[in-house]
Amino acid sequence: MSFEAAIHAQAIELDGLALKMCAEAGSGHPTSAMSLGHIVTVLFFNTMRYSAEHPDYPTSDRLVLSEGHAVPIVYAAAAKLGVHVGGLEDRRPLTIDDLNTLRAADSVLDGHPNPVEGMPLFDAATGSLGQGLSVAAGVAEAARLDGYDKRVYCIVGDGESREGQISEALDYIAERKLTNVCTIFNCNQWGQAGRVSGQQSPQTLAAKLEAFGYEVHAIDGHKPAEIKAAFDAFVARSADADADAKPIAVVANTVKGWGAPSLQGGGWHGKPAEKDQLETALAELAEKRAELTSALTSSDAFTIQPPQVIESDDYTAPADIPTFKQALERRDMLSVYHTGKLATRKAYGIALVELGKANKDVVALDGDVSNSTFSKHFADDKATASRFFECKIAEQNMVSMAAGLSAAGKIPFVSTFAKFVTRAYDQIEMAINSGANIKIIGSHAGVSLAADGPSQMSLPDVAWFRSFATMRDQRGNPGCYVLQPADAFAAYALTAVMADYDGACYMRTLRPETEFIYGEDDVFNLGGFQQLQEGRDLVLVASGYMVHEANKALQGLDDAGVSAALVDLYSLPFDEDKLLDVVAASGGRVVTLEDNYGAGFGSAVADAISASGDGFEITQMHVTRIPKSARTPDETMEMVGLSSRQIVQRCLELLEVATA
Repeated sequence: MSFEAAIHAQAIELDGLALKMCAEAGSGHPTSAMSLGHIVTVLFFNTMRYSAEHPDYPTSDRLVLSEGHAVPIVYAAAAKLGVHVGGLEDRRPLTIDDLNTLRAADSVLDGHPNPVEGMPLFDAATGSLGQGLSVAAGVAEAARLDGYDKRVYCIVGDGESREGQISEALDYIAERKLTNVCTIFNCNQWGQAGRVSGQQSPQTLAAKLEAFGYEVHAIDGHKPAEIKAAFDAFVARSADADADAKPIAVVANTVKGWGAPSLQGGGWHGKPAEKDQLETALAELAEKRAELTSALTSSDAFTIQPPQVIESDDYTAPADIPTFKQALERRDMLSVYHTGKLATRKAYGIALVELGKANKDVVALDGDVSNSTFSKHFADDKATASRFFECKIAEQNMVSMAAGLSAAGKIPFVSTFAKFVTRAYDQIEMAINSGANIKIIGSHAGVSLAADGPSQMSLPDVAWFRSFATMRDQRGNPGCYVLQPADAFAAYALTAVMADYDGACYMRTLRPETEFIYGEDDVFNLGGFQQLQEGRDLVLVASGYMVHEANKALQGLDDAGVSAALVDLYSLPFDEDKLLDVVAASGGRVVTLEDNYGAGFGSAVADAISASGDGFEITQMHVTRIPKSARTPDETMEMVGLSSRQIVQRCLELLEVATA
């Protein structure tokens, strides 16, 4: 009985701290936190193995709080236990007094979990609901790769469980038999606007989970013995060598605002108790403590289990990958090299497997299109196959899994059609917020896809990703580099460059076979560009497929007596001063070319020109209508006004106006 009394006493103390910190902040979700008081207490004070001094130790058990708004209860536990917070250079124990800084601008206690704000207890930023279970799956997959006996607990809200990504993650965990993940559903039966749907009731959730292939433990989330029994079953299952063992899910029936009847029911979501309401709630908790802890003795104490110790450092520095020509030769593809043409998506696939062989931390994820993105090379090679994760048609789960893999020290490359990347925009943003070292590759980008039509074309993606290139992340680097190689040499090189960079990158690759523009000696860097031709009248600034259209346009312009420069702007952001120097040397006139909707590369150049105050002229050519299917890329380019003929015509019109 003393264990139960001790858990009740500690949970009630944490509940009170959650109430107080939210009241001090003037915002927060104390009642959601209180529904988890007992579960968090059993986890942190009894079940999980971790080090308070090193909360991100590689082998430590992890908690992913998908129900991110309930984080005050975790902060309370961390303060009570003295879990260390802050950056690597200035870590210190979290204190009870620190809880009064919740949500303050200079506090490590963000409104929702975020590791990069000084809370290394967490692996990823959560709170945009539905994503945490996928992160947990990524952390668990990394533990398997590393051979760590690490267990991952993920708390999911009942209302949150309607998010489609939760089903994606459940499906993946069941398929992969990730018995080192414990999925905990907090069924407090209240959402923000009212009660959750009956479809998210504890009974219905349990039935769904059983249908998914889980062993379900339905418990009272405020009865310590039931919580402990469920977690003990999970611990035993996680160590079970049976390949057919089912993953365990816990469905916990809880009360929102447990212990304080005055805060229960509707109308309390995201609302702190203040003044008299706070005093009443604290008094109710005190009454509950007196009721439930009569068996508590002074000798009752908790012992935190330490994580598995890493005995030796077997780190191996990444090796250099071969040159593009050498890589082709390894694959018996020199005939391709001599044709002078290869799709950038294929060059990416070759680079990816070479990176995987050179660096054991490189992992690859794909969404059932690996034979088109060419990440299949990674999946098919014996040296890298164990680090390939087939996520099927579930892009949101795939991206959040990559964030989890990154948190565990891996370098995840996520490949799918660029159009399908758009389904995971929220997940990508949360990964960037988390500081994830994630590389996203969107294949079949732009209108050069042609025959498949607009449902398969990525057209607004550059504008969306470019917005992250305009800000700085927590390291002081661009929030995300946007890369668009024009040929196979560039794609191969930029894939390697991405792997060396600690941060988010998005690279677009093309379906069509494109001619080689570059050679082995050409160098590509994040933030760089290549000037392919000098000219005195104007400069064409192109990216990706449009570099080839611009190349063709140069001949037409030359025939018309126009001296045009050409720049391959393969990176956003880019060296603005250097590009402006090229513009100045090219008559001060710029025509930007991109086979996607606007607000992308062209707008980035326009912003640089505007900020310079130099008075240069810029014309942006991009897709300005919804395209349709066409048999060839040439037909599509003509359809959307981006063919080499139309580029020449537009340039001549601009020069005529300028000289009129």
